[in-house]
Amino acid sequence: MLTTIQNIDFYILDFLQLTARSPFWDKFLSFFTILGDPFMFVCYCAMLLVVKKTRKDGIMVTCGLLSGLLITNVILKNLVRRPRPCWLHPEVQLLIANPKDYSFPSGHTMAATVFTIILVHNHPKLAYGLIPAALLIIYSRLYLYVHFPSDVLAALILGVGVGLLTCYLEPKVSKKLADRHPSEAKQ
Repeated sequence: MLTTIQNIDFYILDFLQLTARSPFWDKFLSFFTILGDPFMFVCYCAMLLVVKKTRKDGIMVTCGLLSGLLITNVILKNLVRRPRPCWLHPEVQLLIANPKDYSFPSGHTMAATVFTIILVHNHPKLAYGLIPAALLIIYSRLYLYVHFPSDVLAALILGVGVGLLTCYLEPKVSKKLADRHPSEAKQ
């Protein structure tokens, strides 16, 4: 079963390498994948946390991203230990630095999905910009040959789950905190 999945994964990746590669997309997607780096999400969270009007969003996104990081990079990557496609086919020219951590699931995909789900839930009009940006980050991981499609699909499913769970839990946690500290909740 796993061999079949990996064969399908390589078929898709190799198809992209043969049909989708171009100098424009090489540069564009090499840049766009940087927007999904963990450091960038720390910056996004910091910007949301600094502005009082977006602080709740910042807290939610930070909690969701930390949960996703724990699930993806700390637990699953080290449990599954799946080699990246670029490690298994080193003859494919990488356009970015060769990642050092394992492939399954995609941390970029998890982060982009959690971030997008939470902010679109809180501000639906942001969907017009955030969903295409998240999809480009996700696609860049395949195009750049650093993740298998199944890595991305698993992270997308997990990211939707973490994002929705964060949105579901936030009002409950806020209510509990307001009940414990009623004088602070009124400020």
